[in-house]
Amino acid sequence: MAGNVRWDRRSLLRGGALVAGAAAASPLLGRAAAAQDGGDADALFKAGKFEQAGRAYEEILKHDPGNVHAASRRGYVGLLSNRFSEAEKYLKTALKLAPGDKDTNRLMADCYLRQDRLSLSASHWRAAGMDVFATWFGAVRGEPYQVHGDIARLPFQQLDPTPLVEGSVNGGPPKPYVPYTGAPWLGLSKETAEEAGLTPVAKQQIDYLDGKSWQYFGVLDSFALDGIELRNVPVVWTETDQPSPGGADGGLIGTWVFYHLLTTFDYAGRSLTLRRRTPETARRARADAARAGAAPLPLWLAREHMTHSVGSVAGSGDRVVGLSVGGTGESAVAMSEETAKRWGVRIDHDRPLETFAHSRPVVTYPCYPEEVRLGDASAEDVYSVANPGQAPARNGFDVLTTFFHSFYKPYNITLDFTGMKVYVARGKAA
Repeated sequence: MAGNVRWDRRSLLRGGALVAGAAAASPLLGRAAAAQDGGDADALFKAGKFEQAGRAYEEILKHDPGNVHAASRRGYVGLLSNRFSEAEKYLKTALKLAPGDKDTNRLMADCYLRQDRLSLSASHWRAAGMDVFATWFGAVRGEPYQVHGDIARLPFQQLDPTPLVEGSVNGGPPKPYVPYTGAPWLGLSKETAEEAGLTPVAKQQIDYLDGKSWQYFGVLDSFALDGIELRNVPVVWTETDQPSPGGADGGLIGTWVFYHLLTTFDYAGRSLTLRRRTPETARRARADAARAGAAPLPLWLAREHMTHSVGSVAGSGDRVVGLSVGGTGESAVAMSEETAKRWGVRIDHDRPLETFAHSRPVVTYPCYPEEVRLGDASAEDVYSVANPGQAPARNGFDVLTTFFHSFYKPYNITLDFTGMKVYVARGKAA
């Protein structure tokens, strides 16, 4: 598989794909305190103490300026919070020391990607072993993701099993799209791509369930969502024999679209609101959240599109959690089986669930935490899933659990990728 990329529109949304958070999460075993005592920068980072870890990496670099790992991780700390100049400074230092380091090159590519400096990202994607991305982004001409218009208010055409909103490609008729932060890009069905006359600039074959699928990468002229239009948009479409969760014409709107806007998933109001990102819209979002009694939570973005904040499970205290907003699934959260046992969560081993995560079959079990909490938003004894497969922390830090579609239904959730804050308020958005 070219580029070692496994994202796929259908596999991301297929029923149990929501347990991906559990597959990626590893339990937090109280290492933060030990890390603080021992000054262990890596342990601090792994425990999600990012600012403390950043300072610890800086201390290492003062005494050992040639430490590639410390420079790269210090750049990663900045990138998690979209502090681009800071991230670039340390990542460039690491690359001067080790130009071929794949992990650092991927971080630098991501840093340029988030700033829409796609041509600069291309060489770093290639150095990271992701040739398909290098070709794709190297083919984009001019400014990508050009935002026209100020606000889009998109009613959910349905809420379950997944929210659907309407979007239009190149001025064509509205079609259903799944909004989902668990996916990176704007994805189209093969039918929509053909109707739009899209020509791929790159392609790759990916593993999907028991077979293969083809992904095609191109550039779309226009994508309209009510009062907002995005122009010159990198886009992916997939050819597979599996049915689309959104119907034959369905597509998917991922995080790369949302972080160009101020995005509110208004579950309680059954709508998606997108605003142009400006200091004024960010100020209004903060004011609306304050009136609703919602305190700001940190927002971290890892590995191009994976959103995180802080939350808790069964009295664990605040730890790093994944935010998978939109998408599908009946479970409120997903966690590893070890995490569930660590925090005394009841697991029903008599009712295994055979499903898929990251396009691969997995077996999970229902579990029922006494409480899960995200800021002031909480649920008690809510249906969740535990995954016995213990994968290492894919992003370098532990994730306690991941919150999914079902959890958010009483709330509205605003993602501010400028201030890097999350606001979760009960009821309809103002």
